[in-house]
Amino acid sequence: MANYLAQFQAIKSSSDRLVVSVEDVSDLWPSVKEGFEARLPLKKACLNNKTRNPVYVENLPAEFILTTDARLRSRFPQEQYLFWFREPYATVVLVSCEDLDEFKTILKPRLKLIVQNEEREWFIVYVSKAHPSNDQATKMAKKVYARLEVDFSSKKRERCCKLDLNGADASFWEDFDSKIVESIRNTLDRRVQFYEEEIRKMSEQRLMPVWNFCNFFILKESLAFMFEMAHLHEDSLREYDELELCYTETVNTPGKQKDFGGLEQGDDQAALLKPEFKPLSQIVQDDSFREFEFRQYLFACQLKLLFKLGRPVEVVARGYSFIISFSKTLALHEKFLPFCLREVWVITACLAIISSISSIYDGELAAPDIEKEFYRFQGDLYSLCRVKFMRLAYMIGYGVEIEKSSVNSASLSMLPWPKPAVWPSVPADASAEVLAKEKANKQYIDAIKDNKIRIMILQANPRMKHFNIQRKPLPLEPSSLLREANRRRASLSVGNASELLDVRPTDGSGLDGYQRFSPPSKIYASTMPRTYSGPVNFESSVSLDRPMRLSEIHVAAEHALKRTITDPDLLKSLSSLEEFEKKYMELTKGAADNYHHSWWKRHGVVLDGEIAALCFKNGNYDLAAKSYEKVCALYAGEGWQDLLAEVLPNLAECQKILNDEAGYLSSCVRLLSLENGLFLTKERQAFQSEVVHLAHREMKHPVPLDVSSLITFSGNPGPPLELCDGDPGTLSVSVWSGFPDDITLESLSLTLMATFNADEGVKTINSSDAHILKPGRNVITLDVPPQKPGSYVLGVLTGQIGNLGFRSHSFSKGGPLDTDDFMSYEKPTRPVLKVLKPRPLVDIAAAVSSALLMNEIQWLGLIVKPIKYSLKGALLSIDTGPGLMIDESHMIEIDDHVKPMEDKVHADELDITRENAISTVEFKQFVLENGKIALPDWASDITTVLWFPVCAIDDRMAVGASADCPQRQSVVDGMRTIALKLEFGAFRNQIFERQLLFFSFLIIVYKMTIAVHFTDPFHVTTRVSDKCNDGTLLLQVMIHSQVKATLYLHDAWLDLQPGFVHVGKANGRPVSGFFPLVISPSSTAGILFSVCIESMPFGDQTELLQTQSILNIMYGISGERTNGAHAPSSLKSESNEKLHFKVAIALQRPVLDPCVAVGFIPFSSDCLRVGQLVSMKWRVERLKDMEASPSSSCNDEVLYEVDANPEIWMIAGRKRGHISLSNARGSRIEITVTCMPLISGHVRPPHLGLPGLGDENISCNPAGPHLVCVLPPTLSSSYCSPA
Repeated sequence: MANYLAQFQAIKSSSDRLVVSVEDVSDLWPSVKEGFEARLPLKKACLNNKTRNPVYVENLPAEFILTTDARLRSRFPQEQYLFWFREPYATVVLVSCEDLDEFKTILKPRLKLIVQNEEREWFIVYVSKAHPSNDQATKMAKKVYARLEVDFSSKKRERCCKLDLNGADASFWEDFDSKIVESIRNTLDRRVQFYEEEIRKMSEQRLMPVWNFCNFFILKESLAFMFEMAHLHEDSLREYDELELCYTETVNTPGKQKDFGGLEQGDDQAALLKPEFKPLSQIVQDDSFREFEFRQYLFACQLKLLFKLGRPVEVVARGYSFIISFSKTLALHEKFLPFCLREVWVITACLAIISSISSIYDGELAAPDIEKEFYRFQGDLYSLCRVKFMRLAYMIGYGVEIEKSSVNSASLSMLPWPKPAVWPSVPADASAEVLAKEKANKQYIDAIKDNKIRIMILQANPRMKHFNIQRKPLPLEPSSLLREANRRRASLSVGNASELLDVRPTDGSGLDGYQRFSPPSKIYASTMPRTYSGPVNFESSVSLDRPMRLSEIHVAAEHALKRTITDPDLLKSLSSLEEFEKKYMELTKGAADNYHHSWWKRHGVVLDGEIAALCFKNGNYDLAAKSYEKVCALYAGEGWQDLLAEVLPNLAECQKILNDEAGYLSSCVRLLSLENGLFLTKERQAFQSEVVHLAHREMKHPVPLDVSSLITFSGNPGPPLELCDGDPGTLSVSVWSGFPDDITLESLSLTLMATFNADEGVKTINSSDAHILKPGRNVITLDVPPQKPGSYVLGVLTGQIGNLGFRSHSFSKGGPLDTDDFMSYEKPTRPVLKVLKPRPLVDIAAAVSSALLMNEIQWLGLIVKPIKYSLKGALLSIDTGPGLMIDESHMIEIDDHVKPMEDKVHADELDITRENAISTVEFKQFVLENGKIALPDWASDITTVLWFPVCAIDDRMAVGASADCPQRQSVVDGMRTIALKLEFGAFRNQIFERQLLFFSFLIIVYKMTIAVHFTDPFHVTTRVSDKCNDGTLLLQVMIHSQVKATLYLHDAWLDLQPGFVHVGKANGRPVSGFFPLVISPSSTAGILFSVCIESMPFGDQTELLQTQSILNIMYGISGERTNGAHAPSSLKSESNEKLHFKVAIALQRPVLDPCVAVGFIPFSSDCLRVGQLVSMKWRVERLKDMEASPSSSCNDEVLYEVDANPEIWMIAGRKRGHISLSNARGSRIEITVTCMPLISGHVRPPHLGLPGLGDENISCNPAGPHLVCVLPPTLSSSYCSPA
């Protein structure tokens, strides 16, 4: 079977569609060919896959071939069995007959012979030629077709269909397509079953000696190719996967040595996309295939199916995995392969997959995750190709031009050197190339010592970085190329120079690594004093007893690569340094761009750094700066400061060349912000000098410099600064400097941010003084203007360094990790300033709550109490209200407010202790100037009392009350006001403004009123204690003390009103003579006066009603101003001057003989209702004749008035009028007024009054009801309707 490989491959290349054979019995094919082929490819064909599940194929390719065609008739039976996949999958039998007898005798036997093969899937197409207008021909055609169906169709399957040449309908073509698809499906199922059975049988013989992989391969690939022809690509791909696994197991089976392959011309180019790269007959080896070609062939078939399935992600994923796996396989056979074939094959394989994907991928995938995975694998392919390409370039001498970055070092230092059996030698005619390689390097030293071994070690000076930064270059090789190449030279009998000198250079330049690992004496002791300056005879110099020099190794590798590489593009990329850099840039940019579109964006940014290095080398500083900025942003965000220290100086150099002053300043600051151990002190000082130099010169476009990573700040440890609302203060801030030396700040400002309300914005506090920041912590004080209440945290630090503005918004940690002062982003920001909400800073209250004397000069005390606030420099303004005046003839006194209990309660509120306060208190007197007084400094922190003399003026005379109805003076009459304004604070910005209301028993602070009452010393009530038979009255006068002081009554007399006279004594002195009389606070004393009623003529009674009696009291007072009323300040303590108090007493003659009686007539009904009118009646009757009691008020015209509450009653008649009442005794009259109650309940009825008669002349009998009952109104049905 293995002999048919060539034929099998030829059949595969020519067979790409399913074959449908056409048996033309009646020569109808030319007539129906066009219609049949128009149905191809078959649409929506339903086939069964390998697992017998239905699969719909959108476009199933097929081809109609006549059975008489040579392609079907020239096959041998063995070929048909072996290549069954190319046999017809359905047979269409074309027949036509217009005579029933002809059908029975001729056509039917022939059809029986055609369809007798059970393995063939067939169906009959009856073609009718009858014209629709010929009824007889049409009927005959129908009879023939009916007979055809009876003979060849069955209940299980319909095998016939009718085609009318003169008018085929759509139903025929649908039936035709379904029969073809059904036949193909059945044939495909049967052949799949056949192949599976054969493959199963052959798989069971795998461990037998007769087993042949080629036969197994033909069967397996025949099945896979049959699936591919049927567009069942999933099943075909699965077959190739199983075939690859089977081949891998076969190859790895221990046995005889097999040829690997890869030695032919062109094998360096990967054939992952070209299955037909080599015929299978050329790679067959005994019963199997060469691994190098066959594994690529299988994978190429898999990729072809993946492309047909539209899976670019799986193409790159499988491609990358296969390249890695096959590269490891190549490494096992590397010593038998051409020089660097492994590296070259990987490069071409990666580029081939990338190129194929780029040509078909439209940039749109199903989901973002799949798209990112696609770009990630494509980036991996670019990156792998890039690394292998750099390895080839390194071996031919371009190593010194490769950037010794961290990513290149990590990639190349872990990539092993090629391991050929024999390292290639320098060609005999390559002396000029060796010399050119040596001259291309910047320095070289010849060294010869010890056993007459001469070695040339080349050194390329590394580029000096900006700021004179020198760093040890990172290695780009796993081991010394010099050692590796000489070790693999054939028949080397002596050690090479690297082994003898124990040298291991790290970058391929030889001397650089030698100098780092060997002492200077050893270097000079082992070097020669001369160098090669002319041509060298390599036939004698490159002998078996002398190691190769590095330049010779590069030339030998270059010539060997030219023999290995057959790809002209790759050869061109390695032909010169310019072409190498062009290809290197292309690969690096491709990897970076794909990583940027994938999940691995950091890989892309890192590779941007390699692009930047090459751009910088070629003078494209703008593009280099942009790429370096992205790399620096990544390293800074990840916290990779070691890597950032390598790249950031390059960025700074680009910015300086581009004259980007702002960017250059920012880079210098970032360099200073890195850890101190990454740079030397002199290097950090160079950074600072650049910053200071640029800051003090005129910049074209000055921008604020962000120094958040270099200058940090925080509040000082401890509680925040507390200020009252409206007060300025001084805030101390710790500023940490990361500069290596002192730096001068011309100005400094700091913003405060309110934590309670974001709408408040930021507040800026400035310091115009210059500050010198030393390295480390510095404490700076700033003046804080008055702020609004709330908590404030530090915001942004800004300032000037020369002409340059800077800003910092970074907080320093502030303190150790385990303390509250430690600050981090996980902890809430600690406030540095707290401005208290508006609160009482001072309390001013009246010193005395009891009443003071009215119309006398009294000491008014004001308690001034600071509440945790200093009143230093306070100014108090006093403005009295109406009825109150300050006696300016007296000095204002200030004294310490001594209260033992208050000292205990408020001891924590005072800034100093009571003992210290007493020792510093001074009693002082002041003069009120323009209503203002300045408080002394010693009174700024303690509670003091201000005493100033005031006098409350009231011109009204006090009025006594009856003991039966004691009416005291209203508190409003004794109320006086005084307006106070206290200005205090550092700039007298605090204003305390309040009106003090002075009345008794009420002390309310702040928004409420503080009151003290001015009152008379006495409250007098009178009553008649006894009435003698002779008309004498004993009048008792009760004197009540209204002040908290002791009163002394020295004398008292009563000046009676007309109508009354004293009994016995005419001067009105009291009966008792016990004077002086002492009255304690809140006590009462009584005085008796004997009076009698004086007979008066009738015309003088009007004067009697309008006069009052006057009680005169001479008294003295003994009290303290701290308690309330006291002796007036105008009286000297030793003087005997008395105070005079007058009070009016109203004496009323007794009502003993009324002349008029008023009575209320009861209601006729008790049912009073709201809204109903009711008549109110009163009866007025004369009790005596006018002659018996002549009075002007008891004439025949009497005035009446009805008094009613308007909210309860509505008066419908006259409320006021005159009635005629006869002067004769017993005369009477009724007064009727119509009223209407407005509310229900027990209410007071209207009252009838006689304003023209005195109360002493009217007798109410009966007095009338106190309350009457009023019912609610009756329900009204006017607006109600029946339900």
